[in-house]
Amino acid sequence: MKPVTPLLTVDTVIIYNEKIVFIRRKYPPFQGHFALPGGFVEVGETVETAAVREAKEETGLDVELVKLLGVYSDPARDPRGHMVTVCFLAVGSGNLKAGSDAKDTGLFGITEIPELAFDHNKIIENARRDINGILS
Repeated sequence: MKPVTPLLTVDTVIIYNEKIVFIRRKYPPFQGHFALPGGFVEVGETVETAAVREAKEETGLDVELVKLLGVYSDPARDPRGHMVTVCFLAVGSGNLKAGSDAKDTGLFGITEIPELAFDHNKIIENARRDINGILS
């Protein structure tokens, strides 16, 4: 019997032009809200590869992963069900443009973060020291 387990996702805090990149979600849940770029890890894919792929698909940016920020596993973090996310810090390059699940993109300084989807405000707060290390 196959075990029932949470789904695996990735999220990436991308530093680009001295700001943090967010996408405005095109689809529910949290349609129209800003969120970190991210998505589901595909079978046969590493979380690192998924983070780079999702960043490119949603923002058009090439990213260099800097470090693992953490794993977020609260069963209530996503209204669709139990999702575990592996979150990375990255530096982006290229031309920022919304793609795939993103309606739009936004760049915000560390002191002007809007209300974000899911638990992404918590992720940003937990990563503040690492983000400031890149921005300074």
